[in-house]
Amino acid sequence: MNPLPRPLAELGLSLTRRRFFERGSHLLGGLSLAALAGEEAARGESAAVAGADGVARVPGAIGPHFAPKAKHVIYLHMVGGPPQMDLYDYKPVMNDWYDKDLPESVRNGQRLTTMTSGQKRFPIAPSKFTFARHGQSGMWVTELLPHTASMVDQMCFIRTMHTEAINHEPAITYMQTGNQLHGRPCLGAWTAYGLGSLNQDLPTFVVLVAKPTNTEQVQAIGARLWSSGYLPGEYSGVSFRSAGDPILYINNPAGVPAAVRRTTLDGLAALNQRTLEQLGDPETRTRIAQYEMAFRMQTSVPDLANLATEPESTFALYGEEAKKPGTFANTVLMARRLVERGTRFVQVYLNNWDTHANVAVRLPMQCKDIDQACHGLVQDLKSRGLLDSTLIIWGGEFGRTVYSQGGLSRENYGRDHHPRCFTMWMAGGGARGGQIYGETDDFSYNIVKDPVHIRDFHATVLHLLGFDHERFTHRHLGLDFKLTGVEPARVIPELMA
Repeated sequence: MNPLPRPLAELGLSLTRRRFFERGSHLLGGLSLAALAGEEAARGESAAVAGADGVARVPGAIGPHFAPKAKHVIYLHMVGGPPQMDLYDYKPVMNDWYDKDLPESVRNGQRLTTMTSGQKRFPIAPSKFTFARHGQSGMWVTELLPHTASMVDQMCFIRTMHTEAINHEPAITYMQTGNQLHGRPCLGAWTAYGLGSLNQDLPTFVVLVAKPTNTEQVQAIGARLWSSGYLPGEYSGVSFRSAGDPILYINNPAGVPAAVRRTTLDGLAALNQRTLEQLGDPETRTRIAQYEMAFRMQTSVPDLANLATEPESTFALYGEEAKKPGTFANTVLMARRLVERGTRFVQVYLNNWDTHANVAVRLPMQCKDIDQACHGLVQDLKSRGLLDSTLIIWGGEFGRTVYSQGGLSRENYGRDHHPRCFTMWMAGGGARGGQIYGETDDFSYNIVKDPVHIRDFHATVLHLLGFDHERFTHRHLGLDFKLTGVEPARVIPELMA
């Protein structure tokens, strides 16, 4: 074999030396740990081992800074921006403002999207839906979410989320990655990087995209949102399909037995390992890991997707829609099954919340998609003893305006994007049940008490996962990058139990 060109040889040596000096101090301990964990690895599990500080860590993971309250996350992202004043942020005073112009003292020069910037008027559109108070917390909830309303004391509501982004692409990227620009790791990738895998036969981070009943106005959803960015590639989300086989080509072609596939992969692994030793490219290591994961998933994924093992009581809990692949109910049931099998982070996307028009028809359909399913997910996790260790997050990338976009009537209206305040909720995983945090003005337009920026939200979620967001970093291009960025961010203790 011809020797490598001198520059490539020097690159390989340089990367090898750097890797040795960065990680060599832990090498002997890591070898011993690998030997001790051999039995668990043979079963396809990663054994958690207590460190000197008593915090359990998974071999190969960064490990938490302190004992986490949440060991798993199910993040339900409502793509498009749910209208907070039609769901959770009740504003009865607006009934007296019907069709009156939004006061300039309330708007206060806020920039608008191109969808409404040309309007001559900004007429107030009070919610057409009825609200009632529920639980000991007295949380106001729309009539469209009766199942959700019955569990408000298990939920932690944030009414004062806010962001600088006013359009979908930067806003959803901001919410997922902590930055409006593409290329940064998302929250799921950071979680996988920090906590590691609990089941070597399934991905640590899985993405599911549900199909809404109504598809009037959907937004683009792509792999940029579950990228690992500058983290190693193996921490990217693995997208499962909503219909058919969850993973394409999960089964071997006709005439190719498992033994032949195993021999093929062994040969590929040997070639890739040789390339890794020569060049030290971390993407080659990622490729080796992905091939091995794909082989193991040929057994684990069909079992995961087989809902025939679920009793009828499960579908009574989530609703009959849970039997239909691709529905939101089916997707959150799959999320529970993933968490049950050790997946750390499950990201679920549900589209069509971009209600620029026809709120009267679209919003009831959206709420019907999620209401019983979300309630079922919380109660199912609780009955299985998983709710305390699983953090459920629900929310969009921004809120909606109290003024109408386009035509306005008592029975129908549209709402534009609104970044100044919107509502999210959490449940389980150390979130404080029955909490209602933050207040907005009578127009649900500005925050009057306890604002929560996206950075604050991310810092709080990382804290629930056992990480100090200031110290949870990754060295890239000579800098220590973190999810919460360089601007101030704070953990909000009132959101935690």
